[in-house]
Amino acid sequence: MTHYLIEFRFHGYARRYLKRLIFEVARRFHVRGVTRKRPLPHITLAGPFETREIERVIRDVESVGKNYNLVNFKLKGFGYFNNPEGKVIYVDIEPSKELEELRWKLAKRLMKYVELKGGDKNMKFSFHATIAFKDIDRKFSDVWRYLKSKEKPNINQYLLRITILRNGKILYEHDLMLKRLLNRRAALSKRIWKKTILRFKMKIFFRKALAKVKKIFWWS
Repeated sequence: MTHYLIEFRFHGYARRYLKRLIFEVARRFHVRGVTRKRPLPHITLAGPFETREIERVIRDVESVGKNYNLVNFKLKGFGYFNNPEGKVIYVDIEPSKELEELRWKLAKRLMKYVELKGGDKNMKFSFHATIAFKDIDRKFSDVWRYLKSKEKPNINQYLLRITILRNGKILYEHDLMLKRLLNRRAALSKRIWKKTILRFKMKIFFRKALAKVKKIFWWS
């Protein structure tokens, strides 16, 4: 069975922080739910789901993504789910209005021809980055107590690409900075990623410069 997933993959300091925390919890409490496969810190935006219309999914991701530019959010504190299939511990995500809007617009399009599950179908969505799951139920109290004793994360992050996965592997990515749809080869290209980061830094620079100009005129 072919499964698809749409997600955002962390980058920069936020990515390093989450990977370090995932391995720290795994080593300290001997749990391997997340580390059984190479952990790639991410936020799931939709899925997993099945479809025979993947080309339509790709077009919808591109169509929604091209209308957004600097979509920010924050990693803030820890949380957990009590799912029927087991507990999940995560870093909580405080989304911006733009991120909430982007995810919901995409969900509404997908629901026309894809059977989404659970919270994916709701306007109110729990954005999160999983730290531990599957084999933590008997150790949940210890893991949770340990995380609550740590300093809460307060990290800014921007959504740069929307990733479409097929059976766990990148199929396509839509790059919000370059306004391009990238096939698997392009999505994995370090050269193109450098272009993405450069464009991101330029956008941040011009946003800050514009804010300073507006402040000067406001005070004058």
